[in-house]
Amino acid sequence: MILRQLVIIFVLMSQKRYKVEDKEPVMVKEAAVAYGVPSSNLFGAVLGNAARQFNVVGNANLSDYEMLTITRTGLPKKGLMALAKKISLTLQEFADIMHISERTLQRYEDDTIIKTEYTEKAIELARLYTRGEEVFGSLDKFKTWMKTPLHIFKGETPVSLLDTSIGFDMIFKELGRIEYGIFA
Repeated sequence: MILRQLVIIFVLMSQKRYKVEDKEPVMVKEAAVAYGVPSSNLFGAVLGNAARQFNVVGNANLSDYEMLTITRTGLPKKGLMALAKKISLTLQEFADIMHISERTLQRYEDDTIIKTEYTEKAIELARLYTRGEEVFGSLDKFKTWMKTPLHIFKGETPVSLLDTSIGFDMIFKELGRIEYGIFA
């Protein structure tokens, strides 16, 4: 549900910069339920409307190819900041994760389309927080866990690991262990 809201925010923020033609998209209609595809998620909800802005076919459950297209196109700064706010990251934490100085991030205009490497990192953040919400049952519980120092991470907080792709992988793996009851 949160992702759906974030996607709507991204779409609304980026509508001024892109014109969508009034053409009926060609879509493959397949029963996603039969494959166990989740019906709502953070990045799908946040990016789904943005995807439509870029003529990407689909609904809030974006395919990998649709996310790739969005990553290559980029997202507006205000969309990224809405994501940071939704997942309770400070501007400094968000800038550190993005590998951009806080000041440089502040200099961007709200409607400025951010570089693809920052968009890619934002999509990974949304995917991680979506997964965390699924595992913990609530986004608030996951956000608390992300800011708690953990023995498994040598006393570091999970959020402090997000500056590298290896850190993302470590957190995804730990979420898998938690989901299956493996706490060692």
